[in-house]
This record gives sequence, C-alpha cells and structure tokens, in this order.
Amino acid sequence: MDFRDSPAETAFRERLRSWLAGQSGTFPTSGEDYWQRQGEWHRSLYAAGFFGLSWPRKYGGRELPPVYDVILDEELARAGAPPRPSLGYLVQGLGRHGSEELRQRFLPGMLAGTERWCQGFSEPGAGSDLASLTTAAVRDGDEYVVHGHKIWTSYSDVADWCLLLARTDPDVPRHKGLSAFVVSMRQPGIEQRPLRMMNGVTNEFGQVLFDGARVPADQMVGSPGEGWALAMTVVGHEREPAELGYSARYGKLVRELAARAEGPPPAELAWAAVQTEMLRLHVRRRLSERLDGVVHGPEGSLDKLLMTWAEQSVGHAALAMGGTRDPELLSAYLYSRAQSVMGGTSQIQKNIIAARILGLGG
Repeated sequence: MDFRDSPAETAFRERLRSWLAGQSGTFPTSGEDYWQRQGEWHRSLYAAGFFGLSWPRKYGGRELPPVYDVILDEELARAGAPPRPSLGYLVQGLGRHGSEELRQRFLPGMLAGTERWCQGFSEPGAGSDLASLTTAAVRDGDEYVVHGHKIWTSYSDVADWCLLLARTDPDVPRHKGLSAFVVSMRQPGIEQRPLRMMNGVTNEFGQVLFDGARVPADQMVGSPGEGWALAMTVVGHEREPAELGYSARYGKLVRELAARAEGPPPAELAWAAVQTEMLRLHVRRRLSERLDGVVHGPEGSLDKLLMTWAEQSVGHAALAMGGTRDPELLSAYLYSRAQSVMGGTSQIQKNIIAARILGLGG
C-alpha cells in the first residue's frame, strides 16, 4: 500500500496546516472547557471547509474520499488542536434509514453544527444488551408519547435533537419492537441530569428522563419496528475505522510521553508505542479496503477491540509516566478505562467475533 499523499491531498494538508496555525491556542483540548466549547469548534471547522469532508454535498458535505478525514485527524493531533466532533455514526444512521424529507431537514444543520444532536440509546438496564431497552413510545393521533430513561447520553444538555430508540410494540420479539425517532430536546416532558465522570468532567455525559415528551409520527426514522436495523448501522459505524481518528491522538500522547522520559522508557510506554502504531496501520488498511468498495460488517468488532487495547495501553503508559502527580495524565488514564465499555463492551465484541466471524456456538 502507498500511504503517500496525492498532489490534491498534499494541497489540502498544507491548507489545513496553515489554518490550524492561525487557530493555535484558541480552543481548549480537554476538560470542562473543551466540552463547553465543542460546538463552537465544530462550527469553526465547518466554516473553514474542514468538517463533513466525506459526506454528500447535497446535505452540506464536501463529498471527498474518506482519506481526507484521516488527514484531518492526523493534522489536528499534530497541531495539538481539539479532535473533530464525532457525528459520523448519527449521519450514517439518519442518512441510511431516514426518508429524504428527514435527511433534507436535519442533515445540513447536523453537519454545519448549527443544530446539536445526541443519541438516546443506552439505558440504566440496557447498555450492551440494547434490545432489552424499556423506553416506550405510544401512538397518540399524529404523535408518539415517550416515557423512559436514557443514560450516557453525550451532549444531552446542549442538544437540540435526539436520535432516540424506543419500544413501539411490546408484543413482538424484543429486537422487532423497536423504532427510531428524531425527538426535539426543547420541550416539556424532558429532564436533564448531568453525570460526573471519574476524571472530573461533568458536561460530557448526561441522563435524560422522558415523561410525556412528544414527537410527530412523521419524525420516525424508517418504519415501525425498524429501529434495530438503524441501531446496528449506528453502532457498526461507531466501531469502524471511519470513527477511529483517535489513533492519531494516541500516537501524539505517546510521543509526548517519550519526550518526557529520562533514561530508558518504562515497558508500558514501549508497549503503548507498539499498540498505537499497530492501530494506525490497521486503520489505513481498513481505509484502503473502503476505498476499494469493501463494506465491513461484524469485522467492526475487531476494530473496536484494537482501539480499546491501544487506548488502554496508552492510559497505562500515562499512569506509569507520572499520572498520579499530573492531572492531565491521570485524566488520560481514567478516561481510557471507559473505552472497554462505550460502543459495546469488549465482552460483547468478543461474542460477536466468535459467533458471526468464527461461526462458533451455532
């Protein structure tokens, strides 16, 4: 494989570097301030032509090959800038399963960052076992009325809209009774409860309680009972390399830790360097496959496991290099622990690999 930039990619990279140089220090990269200003960062990237690179032009994207997203991730990490907001999984879900009317109405604002979104999937009793969710949407004339409790809902406190998964038919097998909706977060019947993470951040995740919130029936995404298909599209894309721009950040942190080392680096740092390079090359291989038209299914679980191992290796290296004394390094370690849970636990990924790739247990 040839990883060198084409002339067009080189020109894009140089233009991006020039723009980032002018943004140096403008936006925070971590902590409470980062989450509070993430929407502003999103809009700045989009206005400069550096967000929505591979998404359709008719919805406000740039319709470039996916390699441009990789270049963006690499250059953001190199410049020490905040990462690009992670919205691709929502765009994929709405873009693949929503009607053209819904796509035309909602995708442009989602891509431009003028309308903020959250994803209402997980519940206190339904995380990795998503099919057991109990949030209910009951038809009432031209609307559905929603009651339930969602958790680990990123950006819920600032979101205008929620891509919500709810049970519309309790009398069929649990996977078949789910439907998806675009729900306004600015209405009565919705209560926000922020969650404080163990690294101290309070405005990344939240709990959302729905108590009589309403959604027009024509804001159902797909048909009744098609929510599970949308959910699999969303979580599958969440695990794919298209959303693994994190690998550039892992490599950046490893290089920063190596620069701090006095004498031989600890074994944890050496292993983190191996893991991050392995992930970087794997992501590029997957990218090459996508450019050749290869569509991945359960193989996304392999990608998710690799990302988990890499991030947690980097987290252990940060701890070994002074994480007990340095709040930033300690935060990197603490956040890495969540990687084996979010997007589906590592145990779930191993089950998917065993059953759907290796054919075990059948």
